[in-house]
Amino acid sequence: METPTPLAEKIKGLIFTNGPISVSDYFALCLADPEHGYYRTRHPFGRAGDFITAPEISQLFGEMLGVFLIDTWQRHGEPADIRLVEIGPGRGTMMSDILRVIARAAPALYETASVHLVETSSLLKLTQRDTLAGHADKLAWHDSFDEVPQGFTLLVANELFDAIPIRQFVKTPEGFFERMVGLSPEGELAFTLGPTRLDPDLLPQGESSPPDGTILEYAPARQSVMLTICERLRACHGTALIIDYGHMVSNYGDTLQAVRAHEFDPPLAHPGLADLTSHVDFEHLARTAVAAGIHLNGCMHQGDFLLGLGIEQRASSLGRGKDEAAQQEIIEAVTRLVAPGNGNMGELFKVLAVSMPSLHLAPFRSGH
Repeated sequence: METPTPLAEKIKGLIFTNGPISVSDYFALCLADPEHGYYRTRHPFGRAGDFITAPEISQLFGEMLGVFLIDTWQRHGEPADIRLVEIGPGRGTMMSDILRVIARAAPALYETASVHLVETSSLLKLTQRDTLAGHADKLAWHDSFDEVPQGFTLLVANELFDAIPIRQFVKTPEGFFERMVGLSPEGELAFTLGPTRLDPDLLPQGESSPPDGTILEYAPARQSVMLTICERLRACHGTALIIDYGHMVSNYGDTLQAVRAHEFDPPLAHPGLADLTSHVDFEHLARTAVAAGIHLNGCMHQGDFLLGLGIEQRASSLGRGKDEAAQQEIIEAVTRLVAPGNGNMGELFKVLAVSMPSLHLAPFRSGH
């Protein structure tokens, strides 16, 4: 029998004393417990970590975002003194690639912009400081987005929303009841049902009634973060770009997942040692933005977004003059970022952009 993790013991103690906890509370404890939380105690990114994010696969990813941000800034009329914000900047790799492109291709934007990194992990802040040392005079760190100073805002968030806790509800003959984490007869962590019933108005519209046992995920905390971003854009103008894995249409299904050493892990198996995430409901984020009075530029697959920005052309110039092995590595990286299926990110990952005031942004189709 495997020894439980320290956080598993702590959570069992909480449940034993106070009763079952919601999936949302379990999710939050796994990632952010001050003593044993996943993001408080480790470097999760990269080959030695538990997962690899798009910026770590290739510099091309951040470079394409740099291209997008320059074009967006130009379409907004080239305002001065902008706030370039990243929420959840990882190791700083993506922002480093973005700033390199902006400094080279849009010096006027680079000169007057200030860079704001929203990060709660002191470990990651140190790494970001090293990665972005060449831009040190532009950087400011904040524990929350509310602390970022007011002003015209260009915001990017890559794999942020998947790590914001969700609630889950399970279909029963009497309606949807909240899924909780309790204890099995053997004293192990196990899923159970709580007394809270879901408001039927929150069910996906137009869907027929699903069979008993079906799970519906509901993410008020994600909606709250989206609203905070939209309120800033409404007050100060700008654009927010959100990239994550998820689905474009709200639907039923259990997407709670744990990843440990690049392998899927049962969500209750190793709290504190595995990354816990779930798929992002992009339709819900889009509806939230529109309801807040913000312009929805569109939502598209990551592959289409990167191809539309010219990643293939940039890849070929990056590979020019390099040996065959280096060229092959670039080709494989582009495939991983833009191709569908089979562990690639092109289709699973979606890109959502919202703006204030309303304007058309490439490569999103106009009229959306």
